[in-house]
Amino acid sequence: MALDRRLHAYRDDLADTVLQGQVTAARFTSGAPARLAVPVAGLRPRPDAASGIDTELLFGEDVAVFDRADGWAWVQATTDGYVGYLPESALATDGGQPTHHVIVPRTFVYPGPDLRFPVSAALSMGSRIAVVGEAETRGTRYFLLADGRAVVAGHCLPLGTYATDDYVAIAARFLETPYLWGGRSGFGIDCSGLVQLALQMTGRTAPRDSDMQASGLGAVIAREDLRRGDLVFWKGHAGIMTDEKTLLHANGHTMTVALEDFEAAVKRIGWLYEMPTGYRRPVA
Repeated sequence: MALDRRLHAYRDDLADTVLQGQVTAARFTSGAPARLAVPVAGLRPRPDAASGIDTELLFGEDVAVFDRADGWAWVQATTDGYVGYLPESALATDGGQPTHHVIVPRTFVYPGPDLRFPVSAALSMGSRIAVVGEAETRGTRYFLLADGRAVVAGHCLPLGTYATDDYVAIAARFLETPYLWGGRSGFGIDCSGLVQLALQMTGRTAPRDSDMQASGLGAVIAREDLRRGDLVFWKGHAGIMTDEKTLLHANGHTMTVALEDFEAAVKRIGWLYEMPTGYRRPVA
């Protein structure tokens, strides 16, 4: 099996135990469990704040930590297996087990159960929280967290339950969200991040990057068979068909998540990325 450094944790000095016999490393480890303790953290290919991000992890997501050094942690995300570096301060090893996830593009965390309180943080869709209680203030119901903070209950559902099975409708909720290279949140998102997160919020799994999605997500279809929910791929880009003629995608042209006539998009994108490389239909 060909190894991909984005999905397999190996360096000359250290590697994941599961890769013994496949790679050469001075030492092997299985990784220690930890969980993201900040709203969003960029995962980078190097322990360097000046390097671009490959993807993002969201509050409450689990990782395996292979190494900690100089304020950085080398981790692998449990959600999609992505490997990279993030600030060690973004992780926690204790705290309650998540019970719910955020199902709206963005929500606020308050210091207590009252929308008039000053906001203490903001969380993206897909974030996972540990609910320990409930409260109601002036008719608004809140979920309480272990540290006393509160989140609007209507913005969350128990883990394993979803608001809809229509992933296109989920993706459309991100319209006009800023484009962010490597982004995977309601604060900024890229093309493949939009595909992945929208599918995840309907209970489906998807690889992170567009090349991974283009080679193995769902089934190959023909261009003339495109319908709502199908995916279109270019070299380095992915989009979602909302119907036979309209493409929804996070893109660097508008720098937002936007709707675009599909044929017009093919012509516009063609000068830089050539013609689409494939079409796929996610498995229901």
